[in-house]
Amino acid sequence: MAAKISELLRQQVAQRAKGLCEDCHAAEQWQYVRFTVDHVLPLAQGGLDSVENFALACFHCNRKKGTKITATEPQSGAVIPLFNPWQQIWEEHFAWSEDRLSVVGLTVVGRATVMALELNRERILKIRAADLLVGRHPPPDDPIQQTVSF
Repeated sequence: MAAKISELLRQQVAQRAKGLCEDCHAAEQWQYVRFTVDHVLPLAQGGLDSVENFALACFHCNRKKGTKITATEPQSGAVIPLFNPWQQIWEEHFAWSEDRLSVVGLTVVGRATVMALELNRERILKIRAADLLVGRHPPPDDPIQQTVSF
C-alpha cells in the first residue's frame, strides 16, 4: 500500500515537473482537479514509494495508466514500455501537432503512450483549444511538430 505523500514532497515533485502532467503536459495551474503524484513504476509492478519513482500526473493520465508499464504501439503492434519521465525526455518522444492541439508520438514509446493514455481524447482537445486562445497552451518549452501525417 502506498504511503501518504507529504505536501512538501508533493511540491517538490510538482516543481521538478514545472507544474505539468509529465505525460500529457497539461498545466496543473489551469485545472479544477489537483494533480496526483503517480508511481512511474507502479507498486504492483515492484515500484517503490520514493521521490525517484514519483511523477506529477493529471487525474486522467493517472487513471488511464493505472498499473500499466507497457502498451501496444499502433503502427507495429509491438508491446512497448510506456514513457518514463525519469529515464526519457518528453521532447524526444512527443511534440504538439501543427495546430498545437494534439500530442504527436514521435517514437514507438511516444505513440504507444499517446494511445494507452488517450492523450488526445475529445475533452482534452477542447480544453487545449480554449487554452490556446488565451495563450495558456502549449507550454512554452514544448516542441511543435511542423509536418504531421495521420
